[in-house]
Amino acid sequence: MNLFQEYLQAQSRRYFLSQGKNVLGGAALAGLLGRSMGAEADGPGAVKTHFAPKAKRVIYLHMVGGPAQMDLFDYKPELGKWYDKDLPDSIRKGQRLTTMTSGQKRFPIAPTKYRFAQKGQCGMWMNDELLPNLHQCADDICWMRSLHTEAINHEPAIAAMQTGNQITGRPCLGSWASYGLGSTNENLPAFVVMVATPSNREQEQAISSRLWSSGYLSGEHAGVSFRSKGDPILYINNPAGVPDAIRQRTIKGINEMNELTYKELGDPETFTRIKQYEMAARMQASMPELTDLSKEPKHTFELYGEEARKPGSFANVALMARRLAERDVRFIQVYHNNWDHHGNVNGRMPSQCRDVDRPCYALINDLKERGMFDDTLIIWGGEFGRTIYSQGGLSKTNYGRDHHPRCFTMWMAGGGSKGGAVYGETDDFSYNITKDPLHIRDFHATILHLLGYDHQRFTVKYQGLNQRLTGVEQAKVVKELLA
Repeated sequence: MNLFQEYLQAQSRRYFLSQGKNVLGGAALAGLLGRSMGAEADGPGAVKTHFAPKAKRVIYLHMVGGPAQMDLFDYKPELGKWYDKDLPDSIRKGQRLTTMTSGQKRFPIAPTKYRFAQKGQCGMWMNDELLPNLHQCADDICWMRSLHTEAINHEPAIAAMQTGNQITGRPCLGSWASYGLGSTNENLPAFVVMVATPSNREQEQAISSRLWSSGYLSGEHAGVSFRSKGDPILYINNPAGVPDAIRQRTIKGINEMNELTYKELGDPETFTRIKQYEMAARMQASMPELTDLSKEPKHTFELYGEEARKPGSFANVALMARRLAERDVRFIQVYHNNWDHHGNVNGRMPSQCRDVDRPCYALINDLKERGMFDDTLIIWGGEFGRTIYSQGGLSKTNYGRDHHPRCFTMWMAGGGSKGGAVYGETDDFSYNITKDPLHIRDFHATILHLLGYDHQRFTVKYQGLNQRLTGVEQAKVVKELLA
């Protein structure tokens, strides 16, 4: 596509229709497109889906740091006999370690200290002690125990999980969803990001807007970060002493200057800036209603718990995610920190699970009650797993775990995923995958499939290449995860 074609494609509808010579042709083209494209994606600017989507929106709950799969979902009952014995070389197989444990003289096995039980008709083994609410949803959840990635440190691992590549700067999954599905609520962004505050803040990882960047997609597809306390978005409200009339006149003047620049240069980023100012003006009116929880019925807080009234808590953010979803926000990205358990699992795992257990149960059931569960995809998981051997000191009641990319567990619910499915198996040490490996590329391909897109054809031309979320290496849709 040459620059002139890009310019024509990026023209705003207002500018296009303002040119008299285009009006009749535009009307005819609109009629033809309406008959021929038949896109299931119904938002303005949406890219035609390749087949009917199962999910209309996504709520992605990312547990920053990497939850320990063997303490939550990957039950290994025989490891009690291996307490404080060294991880066999036949299991480790010379695999790469982080610098945090590569210098250890020993790699002593640390069996989980928590009680497990089989739950639901699916018979999923899960932590029965720390997840008393979530286990009631076992048959609604699609369990994936064989995720794996090449990244062994946080920054590249989170980037890979969010964008498909360990190097930052590419569009994230939320941006691809915004680009594909478009927006159906002109008063809210298509892609919203929220960061929940964990109750235990012992060892948090740094996260930044690089993770919700639009990369080489238009800037309008970048995630819009909502703050958990104070004004949800900085500078969205009028400054003190500035009435609405002056603020509106200022924005109008800025947009008129941007329009002049756009007409002269045709820069798509200028066009994006115009739309962002217009969106900001509309959000001024919509944000107070969105963030006002006073009209939520008593039942809501009985479901999510009283923590949902506390701004910034995971329960509060989960409730906000539901409110955004019912207002047709396409992609809601939530981050919950402090899952990097290099030490003190006994002191940190209970508080982490307490933060997320009831809200996740509530979110699933809340969406069910509102008839939104079947077309809302919930994703839960981190960027990698943890080691079965202990980092640092070891006792039967406390231990630490290092990063482990070779196998980890995630789950999905709703949105066309297969409730009650248990996919993938690991060895007796939760160290290697023994059945049905699931690379994060396959995971991304499957998510795009649920949104109605063939990951191989869902591309954007950039630097002479047809760029895609799943990259150039082989990836497949995992049919066993689909309802």
